[in-house]
Amino acid sequence: MKVNIKQIICLILVSFFLIATNTSAVTIIKNSTLGNDEVINNLEENNKQISSAPDDLDPLVDIELTFTVKQIRALDKIDLFSEPDFYVKVFINDVEYESPVWKNQQYVFDPWSVTVDVPDDEENVSIKIQLWDWDSTLEIDRLCDISSNNNQNSINIREVNLVYSLKAGHWRGDDYNSLDTLGDVSGYGRLNGCDDNSIYEKERDCELLFDITQTDPDGDGIPYWTEVKEFGTDPEVNDTGMDEDGDGVPIEWEYKWGHYFEWDSYNDIYTSYWIYDPFEYEDHANLDPDKDGLQNIEEYLTSQWGSDPFRQDIFLELDQMEITPDGQCELVHPLSKEVVRDSFAKHNIVFQVDDGCMGGGEIIPYDDDHETDEIELQQYYMDYFLHGDVNNWRRGAFHWAVSTYFFRSTSGWTVGAFAFSSKVNGIEQTDSFYFSQYCHRVPHKPYLYWAYKHGSFNYDQQRKIFHAGVIMHELGHTLGISRGNTPGCDNKNTLIFGGKWLKYRAYRSCMNYNYVYQIIDYSDGSRGRNDFDDWARIDLARFENTMLIIE
Repeated sequence: MKVNIKQIICLILVSFFLIATNTSAVTIIKNSTLGNDEVINNLEENNKQISSAPDDLDPLVDIELTFTVKQIRALDKIDLFSEPDFYVKVFINDVEYESPVWKNQQYVFDPWSVTVDVPDDEENVSIKIQLWDWDSTLEIDRLCDISSNNNQNSINIREVNLVYSLKAGHWRGDDYNSLDTLGDVSGYGRLNGCDDNSIYEKERDCELLFDITQTDPDGDGIPYWTEVKEFGTDPEVNDTGMDEDGDGVPIEWEYKWGHYFEWDSYNDIYTSYWIYDPFEYEDHANLDPDKDGLQNIEEYLTSQWGSDPFRQDIFLELDQMEITPDGQCELVHPLSKEVVRDSFAKHNIVFQVDDGCMGGGEIIPYDDDHETDEIELQQYYMDYFLHGDVNNWRRGAFHWAVSTYFFRSTSGWTVGAFAFSSKVNGIEQTDSFYFSQYCHRVPHKPYLYWAYKHGSFNYDQQRKIFHAGVIMHELGHTLGISRGNTPGCDNKNTLIFGGKWLKYRAYRSCMNYNYVYQIIDYSDGSRGRNDFDDWARIDLARFENTMLIIE
């Protein structure tokens, strides 16, 4: 019998086709057992993977970038007869966006943000930031200084230029995460025009706090690329709070603050690295890279209020007694803390007061006997600062200030304000100060003298400066400035009618009794003989020093 070669080939092809068809049918039948919803989900997932470009940095979403201005602060006098009229220009991939004008405000606390769709297949986004003072009269707006560049002949040096990585979710350029105190001293996400050593020069220096974020479906703040390529975590699962290495600090904090860019000269690119690995134990309970007395665990606990582990921070809780029923005294002026913060901000120390906005800032019921003594102060510390918990984490993280109507010691002496040590479980810590409401009431006599001291006849302005002066003076003692190391400090003879007034006149510091309610600043020692460099003396970690109490 003859065999037809063509017929055999046709039979083989038909058989192969039938087998392939049956296999597909089996697959469909198998998938049908999953249920219609799961079949649809599987198909959508397959389509997502197929349709995503191979260089799409986040196949889950269309990436949008958000730039947010968090705060603005004028560190110089910007307008002669009024407060500044700030507005911000931000250029994202060379497209300009402009904020509204915040009129007549030295401090801007109203956040403003702009969200922009950016290419999903390009890692780097260029960002330029400018801060302007609007002028409605001359119609000549002026650029304020938020840059560290000291060339004052070019308009461009006052702006800030950044490159944001959609892979890492971090930025570099004129502001960056430096991982030490020798790099970007103003901190990550904080711009300071005083960084060009123009602290005492009028150059429209300002502080601007900002953040840059991108679309993140799971809400943990870690971009898709980093989760998949670096951490090996699920980009669709919120990892907030996860602490796989058990070092007391969660993944989102280590991701933000442990990251840095390193230049790869061989491949001509920047590469992301993390000195804090979320999956390897680090001794965050003892690490304090910026030497501000806040260990990394405390930096994490205070991060909700803007702390930075590589830029120095001071946190102060202020507890105040209710004012007298007859209203003779008042609580601390709400802007006094901002005046103090201005002085620290120029030196890249961020000062924050908890007067009720950070879970503290208690109001102490008025005491009918008018007087507070040492024993009561220690009890207030335990009741209102530690809330009865001797292991409260705020001890060693926050300084503590308390203000009551009047102080009289158990031995009979009185004083308007003083620094003192707290005592808990036999351990003494130099973290506290007191000031009297009665002694710091406004107005006070002689009126002309104090109007001169405060630089204003305005009652509200006087009260603001008066309270700021006592806070910064007593805080200086907890930071280590004292009569023992600074002869012009706490010396009654330095007052204008004292015998040492002329000798220590050059020491223009609030630690000098002659200037305590006039100059809300420490001196830098630059004024010659008998001036002292307070800023070089302060020890931000001193307040957590402890000593065993020997009864």
